Amino acid sequence: MISRRTLPTLFILCLTLVAPGLAAQSPPEFRDIVKSGSPAVVKIIVQYPPGRSARNPHEMEEIPEYLRRFFEFRGEQPPMPQQRQRMSMGSGFIISDDGYIVTNNHVVEGADNVLVRMIDRREFEAEVVGTDPRSDLALLRVDASGLPSLRIESSDKLEVGEWVLAIGSPFGLDYSVTAGIVSAMGRSLPTEEGENYVPFVQTDVAINPGNSGGPLFNLKGEVVGVNSQIFTRSGGSIGLSFAIPASVVRNVVAQLKDSGRVTRGWLGVTIQDVDKTLAESFGLDRPQGALVAQLAEGGPAAKGGLQPGDVILRFAGKDIPTSAELPHVVGLTAPDTTVPVEIMRDRKRKTLRVKVGGLDADDSYALNNENTAQDRGGRLGILVEDAGAEALERFGVAGGVLVRQVAPGSVAAEAGVLPGDVITMLGSSPVKDVAAFERAVSRLSAGDSIPLRLIRRGAPLFIGLKLRD
Repeated sequence: MISRRTLPTLFILCLTLVAPGLAAQSPPEFRDIVKSGSPAVVKIIVQYPPGRSARNPHEMEEIPEYLRRFFEFRGEQPPMPQQRQRMSMGSGFIISDDGYIVTNNHVVEGADNVLVRMIDRREFEAEVVGTDPRSDLALLRVDASGLPSLRIESSDKLEVGEWVLAIGSPFGLDYSVTAGIVSAMGRSLPTEEGENYVPFVQTDVAINPGNSGGPLFNLKGEVVGVNSQIFTRSGGSIGLSFAIPASVVRNVVAQLKDSGRVTRGWLGVTIQDVDKTLAESFGLDRPQGALVAQLAEGGPAAKGGLQPGDVILRFAGKDIPTSAELPHVVGLTAPDTTVPVEIMRDRKRKTLRVKVGGLDADDSYALNNENTAQDRGGRLGILVEDAGAEALERFGVAGGVLVRQVAPGSVAAEAGVLPGDVITMLGSSPVKDVAAFERAVSRLSAGDSIPLRLIRRGAPLFIGLKLRD
């Protein structure tokens, strides 16, 4: 038995044993990074044509009144009434001594004039060399030489838990420094257009309006990202900020510098995630990969031999753990490059060679699809009918069956099949009409797990069916 008298002694002993390890974990030191990095960080002041609102929501009139008075005291006038020219602000950083500057596309989009201010109060009018809305990056240039510059990290070894530092101008407060850690890597934040080409770095660094376009540093003083977005309900930081990773920045900046525009890899597929039931039906030991739901006619994937129902497990030598990862990898692949694509098809792994296409900044590819068809899939619990020719033409498919009824408590109901869905494939069997659907159902065995491909409200979708024993 341990008496109360011995507890303090034991506590001191434990503290003594642990203390050396704790002492080795000294707090990070940011002063040298700030001193060396700040001169290359710039404040970007953007003017818009009279009567036009900035797309950038971080306009000066949104700044709290007490801060606006602070700007007036410093001689920085807030925007004039609506008929006068409007302004917004952001951050950026110099990447070469001859005046190239990186910032966010949303900071300068639609600008009438872009002014760059350095920490030593020098100001330059900037030329917009090129922009890339898909990655939210822009490249500027000022007519100057011998400027301080920052190095963009090249090893791509940033890890969750690593310390990072941001410098920028939140709410116009020049050269503010905030620090935190990397919270997650490879975050997918699809745009309003549903595009998803940036594997964002999530941090808890305090980022606010005006920090957009500024650098995110590691403890070596290298730029590991460009601060781009925050998640907030109040307008200020709540510890959820997102930065464009260095790998994307290097790729986009090199192309903008070379040609003023960006071309990224394009595969021509509509994809979805693989859940537990689908994984079992495709013969996978766990949910993984990107399930091909649809192919663009004549696109790179179709030409390379990919088919609806294939599960992409590796692309160009990189694992694809979820469907969200595929656009990130494909987008960074140079167009016209032929790469190996490892897939799961008919429960067997197979490797195809696919020549990646190109997607220019102004290109938009939308895949259209839908179907319709009829009969009873008694074992599945659904009533289907053939699709009419008009519907098939409207949805751009060769055949399918329209789900008219789904029996409550049936296999189909449990899997989530709905009336109005159009079934185009059952297992590995294409479903052109009711007869083909019946044949596919008749070949099923008790306990089978199979994928069902359907069209729902114009979008292709795979659902996993689990037949009862």
